[in-house]
Amino acid sequence: MRKEQVYNLIGIGIGPFNLGLAALSHPIAELKTLFLDQRDGFNWHPGLMIDHVTLQTPFLCDCVSMADPTNPLSLLNYLKQTDRLYQFFIRENFFIPRKEYNRYCQWVVEQLPQCQFSTQVVDIEYEDGLYIIKAYHTKTKETLVYKTERLVLGTGTQPSVPSFIPKDDPRILHTGNYLYRKEELLSKGKKIAIIGSGQSAAEVFYDLLQSRGGDTDLGWYSRPDRFFPMEYSKLTLELTSPDYVDYFYSRTETTRKEILSKQQSQFKGINYDLINDIYDFIYDLSIDNADPKLKIIPNSQLNRVDNASSDYLNLEFTQLEQDVPYKQEADYLILGTGYRYHEPSFLKNIQSRIKRDSAGLYDVNRNYTIDLDGNGIYVLHAEVHTHSYISTDLGMAAYRNSYIINDILGREHYKIEKKIAFQDFDVEKYTFLPTAKI
Repeated sequence: MRKEQVYNLIGIGIGPFNLGLAALSHPIAELKTLFLDQRDGFNWHPGLMIDHVTLQTPFLCDCVSMADPTNPLSLLNYLKQTDRLYQFFIRENFFIPRKEYNRYCQWVVEQLPQCQFSTQVVDIEYEDGLYIIKAYHTKTKETLVYKTERLVLGTGTQPSVPSFIPKDDPRILHTGNYLYRKEELLSKGKKIAIIGSGQSAAEVFYDLLQSRGGDTDLGWYSRPDRFFPMEYSKLTLELTSPDYVDYFYSRTETTRKEILSKQQSQFKGINYDLINDIYDFIYDLSIDNADPKLKIIPNSQLNRVDNASSDYLNLEFTQLEQDVPYKQEADYLILGTGYRYHEPSFLKNIQSRIKRDSAGLYDVNRNYTIDLDGNGIYVLHAEVHTHSYISTDLGMAAYRNSYIINDILGREHYKIEKKIAFQDFDVEKYTFLPTAKI
């Protein structure tokens, strides 16, 4: 009788983070792994794959290089195998186009037979020390069952849409769907409004700014008091370090929330060069056109969208510093309101194994687990509240994946830098007790 396959770990979701884990675990013979995704193939944010847009992290933040620079699944090897390495060298730019990163990831998937697509996980149960995964193959329609010692949740985030936004109105879309609707926007949108102060909103605004016809009004509205750049100074970048993870994790739940509230510009701003490109483009427009049909208004909080009229959307704002309400009309509203983690429904039958904090969020251990035993359910991109904003940073993905692999193996297979920052975030080593008087 054939023995039933039991995996050491199964990853659910194949985005960049779990793909990196698959790539780094692939050479380790003692690890039996499987990675599942309900999509038909890897395609990273296809609705935002705008021409000429680059990653905001250097090319070394690929699936493997920061953990193992010799790994054959590196971006440099991809470029070599596709006859692009010398062109990349001559380009002299650390920041690769987003389209190229997507194609690189698709190439990595092709090298990894343990990555299985068209497989939707519908339920998980826990029996006799194993997680029993029930899945549905979306093409063959068959039911699949897998057993594993550990889970790695990498289901990613979903578009975040404020609750007051009308549902199912085709005139309202998230930036994540922008390219699917771009042609329609340009052909029918006489007034287009974009909401948001982050990178996606800026990219969509700039793309429409360059593509629109002369009769299209374009508006960009932001709640913060300015369109601020993401801070990339080198000492600030040390907040994306193992040192800072340790420091942040050791703070109280309340202190972590306070810290995160102060770090918006480090992780949620706009690329500095993009802001300048937008300004320069508008400046050129203004030379021959006194009215370029543009509105750029910061300090603007969108409070309500009235979609009762079939002719237009009525957008109701408040200018926060003036405390003045005002209205704008739009044919289309594009929401650059970011992404948010949504807990998958397939966890419903193993809730008793998951730790929670006072807010009901995952109580994530330092080793990225959320189960009571601290060795069974790992999370990727769901631990901002415990491990800081670098949980969303591609540059730290290889570090986290190395940490998880080493934790599973019980030894250091991948060397992990424990201190890379010149700064001291934790000063406890400098504290001392006063000398007792004799």
